Amino acid sequence: MASQVPQKAQRPLRPLRPLPRLIFASRWLQMPLYLGLIAAQAVYVYHFWVELLHLLEAAFGNQTALQQLVTAIGYRSDYQITALNETLIMLVVLALIDVVMISNLLIMVIVGGYETFVSRMDLEGHPDQPEWLDHVNASVLKVKLGTAIIGISSIHLLKSFINAANYDEKVLMWQTLIHITFLLSALAIAYTDKILNQSHAAGQHPAP
Repeated sequence: MASQVPQKAQRPLRPLRPLPRLIFASRWLQMPLYLGLIAAQAVYVYHFWVELLHLLEAAFGNQTALQQLVTAIGYRSDYQITALNETLIMLVVLALIDVVMISNLLIMVIVGGYETFVSRMDLEGHPDQPEWLDHVNASVLKVKLGTAIIGISSIHLLKSFINAANYDEKVLMWQTLIHITFLLSALAIAYTDKILNQSHAAGQHPAP
C-alpha cells in the first residue's frame, strides 16, 4: 500500500492592510510596459516582412528592391551591384534571423516578466504553454535573457565579419570585446544562480 504524503496546510488568506495593498497593486503599473513591448514586436514583424518582400523582389530582378536591401544592410562594394550575390543574400538572411531572435527575446520578456512580476496567466494544461514557463522565476529569466542576448550578439558579430570590408578594424575589435563581455556576464549570472540554488537546497535539507 503506497504511503500517503501529508499535504502542507494552506494558511488562510487575510485581507491586506491599505498600504501593503497599494504597494502590491503597484505591480500593475508594469502593464503599459508590456503592452509597449507587444507594440514593438508588431513593428519588428512589419520590418521582417518588408525586408523579406524586398529580398524576393530582388531575386526576380527588381533593381529598386535590390538597392533598398543594399542600403538597409549597409553593404558597399567596389563595383555596381546589379543582382543578388551570395554575400548579400547571407547578410539579408542574417538580418532576418536577427529580427526573429529579438522577437523571441521580446516574447520571453513579455510572458516571463508578466508571469513573474505581475500576475499568473493560468496556462497550466494549455497545449501551447512554453516548457520553460513551468519553472520561471527572476533568476531563470535573467539566465535565459543572457543567453538570448548572446545569440543576438553572435548574429551581429557574424554580419560584421561577413561585411568586414565596410568596417574599421577598431569597430570589429570593439564588437568582439563586447560580445565576449556579454558571454562572461551570462556565465557569471548562471554560476551565481547555481550557487544560490545549491545554498537554497542545502537550507531546505539540513544534514542530520
